[in-house]
Amino acid sequence: MLLKQGDKAPAFTASDQDGNVHSLKDYKGKKVVLYFYPKDDTETCTKEACNIRDNYASLKKKDIAVLGVSIDNEKSHKKFEKKYSLPFILLADPEKKIVNDYGLWAEKKMMGHTFMGTLRTTFLINEKGKIDHIIEKVISKNHTQQILETWGMI
Repeated sequence: MLLKQGDKAPAFTASDQDGNVHSLKDYKGKKVVLYFYPKDDTETCTKEACNIRDNYASLKKKDIAVLGVSIDNEKSHKKFEKKYSLPFILLADPEKKIVNDYGLWAEKKMMGHTFMGTLRTTFLINEKGKIDHIIEKVISKNHTQQILETWGMI
């Protein structure tokens, strides 16, 4: 991973599941959870998204914006959002620009197979656009608590 705590978070612009365009600069003055996940509607990615959904109110109360990113397209994100009633933004990155800018497109191994994919990683970005923390060992079924604990909010 190229980025580290204290670095300026790489700027990005991407569209969400509704076709709305978001840039990191739109969130200046807010804390941002930028979480990268491999694929919509897969077991572990769904656990992670549903954990954030189920605890979304506690993140909103602390004025934290949540942006999920995968290389899936807008249509896939919309289906995922609707199926699980996800209340947050899912950014489409089919060209792998954001994933590459954050150093998360990498070789992975699963069941003896080696392939390229997105590393499940969460960046906690402060109000000034700097990376406060990077969570590389994401606990999908307990991710919101992990985020709040890492940020020292509980």
